[in-house]
Amino acid sequence: MRNTALAAMATFLMAIPASAADRVGEVGVDWTGNDIVIDAVPDPKVQGVTCHVTYFERGVIDRLRNGNWFEDPSNSSIACRQTGPIVIGDIDLDESGEEVFKAGLSLIWKSLLVKRIYDRKNDTLIYLIHSREVVDGSAKMAISTVPLYNQNPTWTEGKPTE
Repeated sequence: MRNTALAAMATFLMAIPASAADRVGEVGVDWTGNDIVIDAVPDPKVQGVTCHVTYFERGVIDRLRNGNWFEDPSNSSIACRQTGPIVIGDIDLDESGEEVFKAGLSLIWKSLLVKRIYDRKNDTLIYLIHSREVVDGSAKMAISTVPLYNQNPTWTEGKPTE
């Protein structure tokens, strides 16, 4: 009973995102309660851009059957689109970009991240989704882009020059 309570608490804690996201879909994929979750994640510093992030959430039966109570797989996907007039705030312009969204995939060691990188040469916002794992890292990633060409976005801090 104690292990079940701990697993339920861990599952609850992992489901709490580090930044605002709205769950817009949940698709059951098998009889063990595993789901594909779809969240809408607005970029907090770029109004008018929303990313839809999908990730895998293990069910309690799968956790009981396979062990590894405190971790969800690193599988994820992202699609970002213009959903209104684009207003770009004070964004980080270096090559490593900045974190837009973060959610826990394990109790301590693994998280799902979305980073925004601005491609000056092509005037495009790039959104990268990947997991951060302490031990092995993760090669599972996906990107989505929002081209700014012909969109006439408003830059609150002034458009960066080359």
